[in-house]
Amino acid sequence: MNIKAVREQFPILHQEVNGHPLVYLDSAASSQKPRSVIDAVSRYYEHDHSNVHRGVHTLGSRATDAYEGARSKIASFLNAADAEEIVFTRGTTAALNLVASSYARAVCKEGDEIVITPMEHHANLIPWQQAAKATGATLKYIPLQPDGTLSLEDAEQVITPRTKVVAVTYVSNVLGVINPVKELTAIAHRNGAVMVVDGAQSTPHMKVDVQDLDCDFYAFSAHKMCGPTGIGALYGKKSLLAGMEPIEYGGDMIDTVELFESSWKEAPYRFESGTPIIAGAVGLAAAIDFLEQIGLDEIDKHERQLAAYAYDKLSEIDGVTIYGPRDNRVGLITFNVDDIHPHDVSTVLDAEGIAIRAGHHCCQPLMRWLNVSSTARASFYLYNTEEEIDRLAEGLLQTKEFFGHAIG
Repeated sequence: MNIKAVREQFPILHQEVNGHPLVYLDSAASSQKPRSVIDAVSRYYEHDHSNVHRGVHTLGSRATDAYEGARSKIASFLNAADAEEIVFTRGTTAALNLVASSYARAVCKEGDEIVITPMEHHANLIPWQQAAKATGATLKYIPLQPDGTLSLEDAEQVITPRTKVVAVTYVSNVLGVINPVKELTAIAHRNGAVMVVDGAQSTPHMKVDVQDLDCDFYAFSAHKMCGPTGIGALYGKKSLLAGMEPIEYGGDMIDTVELFESSWKEAPYRFESGTPIIAGAVGLAAAIDFLEQIGLDEIDKHERQLAAYAYDKLSEIDGVTIYGPRDNRVGLITFNVDDIHPHDVSTVLDAEGIAIRAGHHCCQPLMRWLNVSSTARASFYLYNTEEEIDRLAEGLLQTKEFFGHAIG
């Protein structure tokens, strides 16, 4: 992969921040956008914008073709069996809420179980808390190993014939670990449960095949994979989507409306009420084209190399604690520096033009498991380089020196 050529396609990277060349190490929160995605969204608004599905005029047809074309492209990208297994949402959070509110609340009852893990992002935790409270189901957790990984033996113990839903992140946004989703899916299915996968941190970085995983639902967001904000999708097996009720009502999701009764379109359209995020879908399709042109396998290989390099580089710095295993991780490193708050670390690095994330990363239960209140996180993507990791390491040394003098 030609990193220089890749970087040239991201206009935002060619700037200085606080007098220094920008080093953007916060892609796990939101990735930057290549020129092709920016141009696709702009071109849609300049030439093709109209509402979809209803209009019979030329612009309406163009917009509808672009929107439904994006649905088909996502289906191919995930290797879904049918484009109608793709529901457009506002992102991963909305997709997971849809499954928890529509599917889980319909199938769960008192005595049933919903199984998740302590490493889940709040978006894949709170909806299941609420579903359990609403139905009387029990929320259970697969425990973490000391290094933050999951044990299939533990999963076999926690998932039982009472389990209706297993919901697990494919990749932890804090620990960087890649969970054995395919094996967990098999365990869930043997016990009669469905498997829900939070793919927010996996979809941008590796090739995903939902048929091979055999998961029942898979959620992801465009903005973490070079696409626009405010758009994402839910993959759901056709048989499951067909039995689910919508949770939002209004225009474009209806079949017929009477004064006192209404009926809905077939899935996925029953879940897409109102005017959809058309430009976002166009941008997401362009992002998929961009990523596939480079190659997900190449991106995965590049990021794993960066993660290993960063792990070793930061491990050499006294007082730096890294969370999660060295191996089998995607391109992010979560860490703390002794006696320096992560927000202070981030502030000093920002003065050097280095953007990282600091806080609990929407994973407060995981922070408590790690016995910390917050951490710093540097996350890498296809446009990052080892030289930028060197600058991160230098910045951390400067941070330690600055606070050492301040304390002294």
